[in-house]
Amino acid sequence: MSRPSYPRDRFDDLPQGRGKVGAHRVENPHLRGWTIFLWAALATVVLIVAGIFGTLVATGRITLESAPEPVVTPTPTIEAVVDTSYDVLVLNATTEDGLATRTKNTIVQAGWADSSVLASEAGTTDFPETTVFYLAPEDEAAAAGLAQVIRADRVEQSDVYQPADPEDRQLTVVLGADRVPTPEPES
Repeated sequence: MSRPSYPRDRFDDLPQGRGKVGAHRVENPHLRGWTIFLWAALATVVLIVAGIFGTLVATGRITLESAPEPVVTPTPTIEAVVDTSYDVLVLNATTEDGLATRTKNTIVQAGWADSSVLASEAGTTDFPETTVFYLAPEDEAAAAGLAQVIRADRVEQSDVYQPADPEDRQLTVVLGADRVPTPEPES
């Protein structure tokens, strides 16, 4: 093959040894192959993380709104009232014999009529904490008053212990293991 011939121009008549003349490009020494690869890898990781985050926000799995502050509403304190008009059922849910009768005597001494307090055994003997149960919200103050009389710490609303006659108002005391004295260790 023969070399193509080009018309002569001003660059053909340059003196030797003057250096470079004309348009030329010098390679940028800071952009080497590994540097370009690392920048491309970093950009890829950033784009992937941004895509995952954007997808989670778009699907609602992450919300950008701050969580609302929890509103603390004070629970109203119930003023305990000793109301002897209630019938009282005392159930012994422990292994201690006679505990229901002793508790009944304490309640009668506090003003209840002997006929309105019934002492009985519960169907279980492993109830953990003595509790006074009441049926309706308006009975809570009377239940708290009865709990003070028998020195119980727990008062709870429940429809498990309902009176035989729906017109009667009843409180139920379930005596728990906290009423059974622990045996003294032998020396």
